[in-house]
Amino acid sequence: MLQGGYTEVLKSRSREEFQGEIIAFTKRLGFDTVSATVVIDHLLGEAEFITIDNTPQAYIQAFQNRENWRRDPVMQHCKHQSMPIIWSQDTYVREGMGDKWEEQARFGYRHGIALALHLPEGRHFFFGVDRDQPVPMDAGELTRVVADLQLFAVHAHEAALRLLLPTASAPGLPALTPRELETLRWTMEGKTAWEVGNVLGITERTAALHVNNATHKLGCVNKHQAVLKALRLGLIR
Repeated sequence: MLQGGYTEVLKSRSREEFQGEIIAFTKRLGFDTVSATVVIDHLLGEAEFITIDNTPQAYIQAFQNRENWRRDPVMQHCKHQSMPIIWSQDTYVREGMGDKWEEQARFGYRHGIALALHLPEGRHFFFGVDRDQPVPMDAGELTRVVADLQLFAVHAHEAALRLLLPTASAPGLPALTPRELETLRWTMEGKTAWEVGNVLGITERTAALHVNNATHKLGCVNKHQAVLKALRLGLIR
């Protein structure tokens, strides 16, 4: 398993740092290009896409064409499944899209691995790496590469949500009280309402009330979602 990269991407403080970390990891993994995309489903209207990548300049326009994404068999797999897909020319030919593969192959997109994390609140995280050469033929080596990619994606999606979503889709931050934020921080550490009450010198019922209020203000259905959303919005760390 690759050493390093996982905690570093979590520490990213800007889109540029995040991009640098995912590109560095991709190179260590033996691939050339990478794309990390946060997708936000909206009840009304089109879904929102926010992508960080190192797509070659000559291919950017075609790559960013959302109509191509709707037709792409790799993206369609990721849209409906959580299992990684290892793709090549055959993947496109089977779906009658050999011409699409021929077009992207000119820019180095011949082989790759892609996966998706489907999250609460209509959030999704797509992560894919690509290269000109085939993926490893050895089953053990290929399993290691896929495992490294999955582990990195889990870390990268946390940084992506934190860095991309507040500016992309949150018009303002919920007004949580200091006590509500404190209870969320201790909840994040795995404390029960009774334990939070002991730490803060309040009753278990009051601690639970603060958590419930914070959960309601954040528009979440349970305390676990509330903690994740508060982390993503930068309200707690």
